[in-house]
Amino acid sequence: MAKIITMGEIMLRLSSPGYKRFVQSDTFDVNYGGGEANVAVSLANFGHEAHFVSKVPCHEIGQAAINSLRRLGVRTEHVRRGGDRLGIYYLETGDSLRPSKVIYDRKDSSISLAKAEEFDFDGIFRGADWFHWSGITAAISANAAECVRQACISARKAGATISCDLNFRSKLWTPEEARSVMVPLMEYVDVCIGNEEDAENCLGFKPDADVSAGNTDACGYEGIFRAMKERFGFRYVVSTLRESYSASYNGWKAMIYDGMSFHVSKHYDISPIIDRVGGGDSFSAGLIHGLVTSMGPAKALEFAVAASALKHTIPGDFNAVSEAEVVALMNGGGNGRVQR
Repeated sequence: MAKIITMGEIMLRLSSPGYKRFVQSDTFDVNYGGGEANVAVSLANFGHEAHFVSKVPCHEIGQAAINSLRRLGVRTEHVRRGGDRLGIYYLETGDSLRPSKVIYDRKDSSISLAKAEEFDFDGIFRGADWFHWSGITAAISANAAECVRQACISARKAGATISCDLNFRSKLWTPEEARSVMVPLMEYVDVCIGNEEDAENCLGFKPDADVSAGNTDACGYEGIFRAMKERFGFRYVVSTLRESYSASYNGWKAMIYDGMSFHVSKHYDISPIIDRVGGGDSFSAGLIHGLVTSMGPAKALEFAVAASALKHTIPGDFNAVSEAEVVALMNGGGNGRVQR
């Protein structure tokens, strides 16, 4: 299997129990997670040598975050220790007509203050096959964005494929700020992943499709995919297509463009959604697994969509499924019957 590096922020997640609102809760459920950490967990589950690069405080909460990854097989020897804070996010899970809510408390977290010279990126990427990062990491601070840039340079020197989940977050930066940072970083990216909002806010590309009105016809994306590939030289352009009928019922599919043809995945109706946080990260991990194991773009896309659909049924950030379980769903095993 492949040696895959991810880099980003792992956070303490405090969730109101069940479907309670924040103002109703007097306790919180504790989990750990974060974009690239979630990707690393999925890849470890699929049998890869998955490494997570970050920085966490040198205290028990920082250690608990690292332990949450180690127990699931993620390699953490490149996580630096120091700083005062592990980022926190609060999650209120929505249902039916009431959307989920996230409140961030991550200012001055250890990774946001980390400097690129703290990491031996050439050593980290020695022998690596793949590097994955997201726009969330680039958004948390100028320091973190520079860490991403230096990591990309070392990954490119090592011959690793580089993927980016654009992952625009309006609570972290404006579209103008995002484009000023993300557009220059695209020169290093081989596989660009995002949805229509990400592509517009991070790169300035808007599909000819009104997704908010339920129009996820792939033909509305073909022009933007071609333009993005021509502008940045991506090997693959990938978009997830979510139909949000309610907080607990979504339609889910994706498409990929490889410069010659477009592939549109099977469509999944996901209801009820247990936890959609980490759904995009499980998609990215599934796509990486499919491409790095030479499934080809169409089959890799199907694997990614199935992996992500399964994540929507699992509480917490991490997608606790195996390759065999994803393949079973791909092959039509989604009836929910008890497996004996």
